[in-house]
Amino acid sequence: MLLLGATSAARAQQTPATIRLLPEDAQRQQNGNQHNFYFLPPGATGENYQNAGFFGQKLRPYLAGNEEALTHLNYYRRQKTLFLIDRIVAVGAIGVYGQQVFEKDKFPQYFSDVQKVAAGIFVTSLLATIFINNNTNQHFQRAVTSYNAGKSQGTLWHRLQPSGVGVGSTLQGQPTLALRWELR
Repeated sequence: MLLLGATSAARAQQTPATIRLLPEDAQRQQNGNQHNFYFLPPGATGENYQNAGFFGQKLRPYLAGNEEALTHLNYYRRQKTLFLIDRIVAVGAIGVYGQQVFEKDKFPQYFSDVQKVAAGIFVTSLLATIFINNNTNQHFQRAVTSYNAGKSQGTLWHRLQPSGVGVGSTLQGQPTLALRWELR
């Protein structure tokens, strides 16, 4: 009995802690909801999910040291920044259009040259939203998946994994596989 308890405790220590997403957040697809993600930090149990923040900034400390996961989180932050810029442009275009309609001491106009430009910018912003939101959620999910994959694979593989793969040729012109490793 004591031996069995010691081996299960040793397995529990060897089992890496992973990050878990809220089940609804893990199921988000392309062009899904653009609200914040919720996650359980490594080693946490229960239902006390934490808000990752608008840019995923509260997840960043847990991903430290995993470059692939941080790269995906940076892509997520870039997409969310583009999303905010897109919203500001859309609201600005509506504001310019409305200002032109309700200009004092003039008869209301609904399609002047300035309004045409504002309407065009608004429509372009709406179309840009489709492309911006297309993969935003997947970047966050890939960051968590990359972190969890790195933890489950162990550190030996990451040390032995080549940093670059390519094709080279010998002096005789025969193709060869070229591998590159970086010392860390």
